[in-house]
Amino acid sequence: MPESLSDSTLKTGTTTVALTTGDGVLLAADRRASLGGRFISNKKMMKIEQVHPTAAITLAGGVGDLQSFVRTLRAETSLYESRQGTTIDMSALATLTGNLLRNGQFRGAHPILGGVDATGPRVYELDAGGGVMESDYVAGGSGMQLAYGVLEREYESNLPTDSARRVAVRAIESAAERDTASGNGVTIATVTGEGVEIRSHDSYEGDDTNSEEMAA
Repeated sequence: MPESLSDSTLKTGTTTVALTTGDGVLLAADRRASLGGRFISNKKMMKIEQVHPTAAITLAGGVGDLQSFVRTLRAETSLYESRQGTTIDMSALATLTGNLLRNGQFRGAHPILGGVDATGPRVYELDAGGGVMESDYVAGGSGMQLAYGVLEREYESNLPTDSARRVAVRAIESAAERDTASGNGVTIATVTGEGVEIRSHDSYEGDDTNSEEMAA
């Protein structure tokens, strides 16, 4: 079974991408965790986490920081909704995420947030200082330059989900070809107004028998 984030000194060198589609948001990430990008310590690392019924986040950085960050973000999101008496929208969730990065102990976290609300699909790039930038597509991690090459060439507005999935997987595969900190298959999250589905695959074809559904 793929392992979730755990306390350790592991680094997810990582390539992560997110892009809007005609129906929602598609997020993808490789599955490799390494020590300084030189030694592969885990080949089934989960680098995408659901943080809301219609939102998920990709993760790059120190594993211990990421575990704490995800736990805190989920708690703060629940608290926000309890206090406001309403479902948090993506703009507010992105602002909350940025505030956690700026004010918390999460300088090692470099996330991409994607989700769907009443206004449609949204993707946000966040930096360690709490900066929040909305975009149609984003790449992050050590393999981002290679992934951006694919996204710049192949992304189009309102792509069907299946087409967006192929673009995202090609971006991860391209990075894994050259970036030693990325590899070992791909995790794909499909986010719509109905929920989040996360699946991991040992290959980049997405049709191997070892694919596993992680969330619904």
